[in-house]
Amino acid sequence: MTQEEFSKIASTIPLQPGIYKYFDAAGKIIYVGKAKSLRKRVSSYFNKTFTNYKTHELVQRIHKIEFTIVNSEQDAFFLENSLIKQFQPRYNINLKDDKSYPYIVIKNEPFPRVYLTRQPVNDGSEYLGPYTSVFRVRELLEFIRRAIPLRTCTLNLTKIILQKGNLKCAWSTIWATAKDPAKLTRPRKTTTKI
Repeated sequence: MTQEEFSKIASTIPLQPGIYKYFDAAGKIIYVGKAKSLRKRVSSYFNKTFTNYKTHELVQRIHKIEFTIVNSEQDAFFLENSLIKQFQPRYNINLKDDKSYPYIVIKNEPFPRVYLTRQPVNDGSEYLGPYTSVFRVRELLEFIRRAIPLRTCTLNLTKIILQKGNLKCAWSTIWATAKDPAKLTRPRKTTTKI
């Protein structure tokens, strides 16, 4: 699409937040983007000279533009992520792979671990999110860990394994998170003399 062709449709593009999709001549989605203001963002592709070859090629291949208006910039993040994963557009480098927005997971375990993940699994665990900032999720988890002693080891903590002992890394967490620590008894090692 040329700058002249774009100028004919520029005024029809809304100023609200949303996502935009660029299609090639065959009708295939070649790029998905998000914007706080759709008109300003889409116009920026046609109102500048490109130093980046990839962007120049993208603009040359645009045949049609579609957009979806959303309520907030955060909604645009999530919709963009979903569409990129669904359509795998040629010019979108990020978000095609397994990387996604972060979640906080509370594992479905006798002594649950709480940590950041990007891949929710249907395993009965509780997932909070998705979040748009990994930095904020890590900050939140650090705050929680300072206030509440959480289990950090990945050992399989079943009752049988706990009774066998040799789980020093887990006992401090188990002791701190137990509903009634007085009922917990640390297993004793038994030795036999020959």
